[in-house]
Amino acid sequence: MKHSLQLKLSQHLTLTPQLQQSIRLLQLSTLELNQEIEQFLQENPLLEREEEEESPQPATTPGQETPETATTSSTTETATHEEIQPQTEWSGDEGYTSYGNPESDDDDSEPPLAAGSATLRDHLLGQLSLIQISERDTQLVAFLVDNLDDNGFIQDELQELADILPDELEIDAEDLGIALKYLQSLEPAGVGARNVGECLALQLEALPEDTPFRTLALQVVRENLDSLAFRDYAKLKKLLRCDDDTLRGIQSLVTHLNPRPAANYTGSEARYVVADVIARKIKGMWVVSLNPDAMPKLRVNRMYADILHRNRDASLQQLSGQLQEAKWLIKNVQQRFDTILRVSQAIVDRQRHFFEHGEVAMRPLVLREIAETLGLHESTVSRVTTQKFMFTPRGIFELKYFFGSHVTTETGGACSATAIRALIKQLVGEENGHSPLSDNQISEILGKQGIVVARRTIAKYRESLKILPVNLRKAI
Repeated sequence: MKHSLQLKLSQHLTLTPQLQQSIRLLQLSTLELNQEIEQFLQENPLLEREEEEESPQPATTPGQETPETATTSSTTETATHEEIQPQTEWSGDEGYTSYGNPESDDDDSEPPLAAGSATLRDHLLGQLSLIQISERDTQLVAFLVDNLDDNGFIQDELQELADILPDELEIDAEDLGIALKYLQSLEPAGVGARNVGECLALQLEALPEDTPFRTLALQVVRENLDSLAFRDYAKLKKLLRCDDDTLRGIQSLVTHLNPRPAANYTGSEARYVVADVIARKIKGMWVVSLNPDAMPKLRVNRMYADILHRNRDASLQQLSGQLQEAKWLIKNVQQRFDTILRVSQAIVDRQRHFFEHGEVAMRPLVLREIAETLGLHESTVSRVTTQKFMFTPRGIFELKYFFGSHVTTETGGACSATAIRALIKQLVGEENGHSPLSDNQISEILGKQGIVVARRTIAKYRESLKILPVNLRKAI
């Protein structure tokens, strides 16, 4: 075979270190970005934070639920260096009340004591030290406290707990039963129960004896809790030989008890988010701006930069590389925020009706639509909208919240799934409690409005909203 040389032209994409860093920074949340920058600051002497006057702490809000309000301080909006100039059914809400005064609007008053500030174990052992019982019983109660689950329940059988103790202690289930009685006498009421019924019964027993409906409520939680949970009112009235008004009183009393007495003592830390952008209505137009408190203020250390500028010695080659890395980081951080700003503004332009009228006005939107508008790759838009948050007059939302599938209408248009969920929530909220709407009825009502949604789709959306089925929403 004869050998020969041939020239061939081809194209291929090479990810430079700078491009790789840009992609990685883009997909980080603001908190993760700050952690990444802190590492760069420790490793690279050419990079430093821009010194500025002390300003208020950035506005942060808990992230388990969408916050309703937030504040931001007004500081410079740019991250700068010497070359780059940036461009600019029992649910928690219907049950027990919390400690403190949540309705107080006095900004200077101390906030309610956080339940997580003291663990349930410390709270119980503190009360135990005030009770006049033997040292042996004190230790057994402490042992039971250590076996409580996150709800404050004892899940294991007393005999099983006794079996794991050393034989030489000679402790049986009867001894633990006595200790359990001591534990159940402590606050919060209901702690140490072995099931929900016992938990609610303990709380009812702690109420004054003249509390209306207390006796019948005790009978219900001990013997017929499932009937109450499934709203089998006919069966309950027959068993209790009572009328509708009495049954309403029993239901109200029971549903205001706390089925998870340890919920306020989980000790879990609140998770916080920082809004990356802020949406405001200015002169009738919705405009997005970067949150200055979310942007790190970075610059190149001028002293080291001047030394490198005056000396081209080979011994300073490492510093030259660190100077280039610092410039890359500053540029990529600014590019990250510029991309977030562009995507956010495009989202607001398409969802302006949401900002005016709420969820019912949300329009269908997919990543591809934003990508085509801005000339970006769809994966880039996906990275930008993940763990990035927008502060609006309606609360703080992750950018992904504004995207959703669509349902076809009779006129050939499309309706957002978010809007349909809002309509379902609105219909259920306005329904007659004595004759709640079934999934079929909700589907028919939406159909009359031109929105064709199957019953099974209504059921799926209803479940995602944590709305109970029709039979469990029926009132007495």
